[in-house]
Amino acid sequence: MKAIRNLRRPRVLIVGCGDVGMRCVELLRPRARLFALTSQPARCAELRAAGVTPIVGDLDARSSLKRLAGLAPRVLHLAPPQKTGDDDRRTRGLLAALSARRIRPARGAVAPVARLRRLRAAWMERETADIVPDGVGRPAARRPPVRMVYASTTGVYGDCGGALIDETRTVRPANPRAMRRVSAERQLRRATARGAVQASIARIPGIYAGNRLPLARLEKRTPALIDADDVYTSHIHADDLAAILVRMMRLGRRGRVVHASDDTTLKMGEYFDAVADAYGLERAPRITRAQAEAQLEPMMMSFMRESRRLVNERMKRELRVRLRYPTVADFLRSAQGDATPASSDLR
Repeated sequence: MKAIRNLRRPRVLIVGCGDVGMRCVELLRPRARLFALTSQPARCAELRAAGVTPIVGDLDARSSLKRLAGLAPRVLHLAPPQKTGDDDRRTRGLLAALSARRIRPARGAVAPVARLRRLRAAWMERETADIVPDGVGRPAARRPPVRMVYASTTGVYGDCGGALIDETRTVRPANPRAMRRVSAERQLRRATARGAVQASIARIPGIYAGNRLPLARLEKRTPALIDADDVYTSHIHADDLAAILVRMMRLGRRGRVVHASDDTTLKMGEYFDAVADAYGLERAPRITRAQAEAQLEPMMMSFMRESRRLVNERMKRELRVRLRYPTVADFLRSAQGDATPASSDLR
């Protein structure tokens, strides 16, 4: 009976099952059969303990992705591009693997247990055709396109001079990291247009949570920009982001971009000050942009060159999302005193 219940549950593949992916697992586990692609065999035990079937494979090695063909009709693509080049080769390889025809073993070469599973799947296909969601037993050509949600970044817009922007804003990536994200988005849109997948895209700003705060930066006294030189940044709590991504698998429109952002309007230095005040730390010293260019690392400076504010009405209207933490201030009020590792993820 447990096997039959598993057959009835929709299959979801998570590609890039890190912190946000594991938060998605918590939301999906009660109603879906979950798979996760991991390039680290050491993570298999952790994933199994969370109720996820691990698939060992590497997006940088296409030959390792063959098992993904026909595996699941829904995919959460949370993996970042590779670290070099302007083209996202990982997304290209993933699309090729998902659209490949699944190779079936020759008759007589199937182990007895595998043969029984195939027979059971075929029986379920006949008896519960309206229940089984993943095309088990159907010819590959008749399978509907994979429904995919891609986690992109608001970095694709480049510097907007602090302007309030919506999803119709033309992308102007200012660095190779953002160019690779634009490459991934375009690949997915082209694949959607030709019917290979049905993709929707979440553009994500700075992700924060109890374990993703800039506490180490504050403790090191890393400077922030003076107000006159500072940039606007947008934010989303990791739990709210997971809820948005899961909702997009059901309600995300074909080829549609959505800002996965909260209602916060803060400059970067104001965000650091709010976190410092909430956790009883000294505020970051402020320096000019010219001083920052000389003192700070290039990666950090790349975030300090881009200023934008995000409109999130499409997310609220089309996905009907109600944020758990509408602003950073709402989270900080609820989380004061929590022990948190010191890290951040500003995009």
